[in-house]
Amino acid sequence: MSEFSHLKNKLLAEQVEDQIYHYILDTPLEPGAKMPNEFELGEMFGVGRSTIREAIKLLSSKGIVEVRRGSGTYVVTTTKGLSDPLGLRSVQDKNALALDLVNVRLLLEPGIAEMAAQNATDEDVERIRRLCDRVESRIHTGDRYIEDDIAFHTCIAESSKNLVVEQLIPIIDTAVMMFVNVTHKKLTEETILTHRMITDAIAAHDPIGARNAMVMHLNYNRIYIRKHASGVPMDE
Repeated sequence: MSEFSHLKNKLLAEQVEDQIYHYILDTPLEPGAKMPNEFELGEMFGVGRSTIREAIKLLSSKGIVEVRRGSGTYVVTTTKGLSDPLGLRSVQDKNALALDLVNVRLLLEPGIAEMAAQNATDEDVERIRRLCDRVESRIHTGDRYIEDDIAFHTCIAESSKNLVVEQLIPIIDTAVMMFVNVTHKKLTEETILTHRMITDAIAAHDPIGARNAMVMHLNYNRIYIRKHASGVPMDE
């Protein structure tokens, strides 16, 4: 196989990997669910089994799916990028780390939301809306919602259509994981409200509205984290 052909096949596998990942999110397939087999996936995405096999290997290397010999392929998590790319899990002071992360997010994510409002396709908007609904539903039922929260922010970043922003997604994911760990079940009403505002602004292709809604969302987290760190009750 020529170098060009090898590169072409690699790029196709990466493209199909992304399509399969979004299929997992959109269906949705929960952790533990069995994936369709290689033939079915090939029919679904219009590619050969070898390409599907390579795409599954890529997803497996990222911990999204697990291939069980003789049984099939199963979803492990719907969350990308939790490999701790910045080495932050070793930091002992979680409150200080959460505050530093929210400050970085305030630098990045309002602009990302603005770009998403400018560039999101109808499919992107539908996916963001579906994830927004899912987070809200899980909050109301008291279920764990962290994976869907991360997927929501990840989808916004992907909708920016900016290649550099896509590389920042693991950092954003790490930050969201940290926030939920520190603020878990403390800012549920604020999360529902501001997620909906962000979603509606992106759907309306309103860049300033999306920016402002993201700032509001992150500021709720920042205020809580500062009060939590200083021992001040949230109702003061």
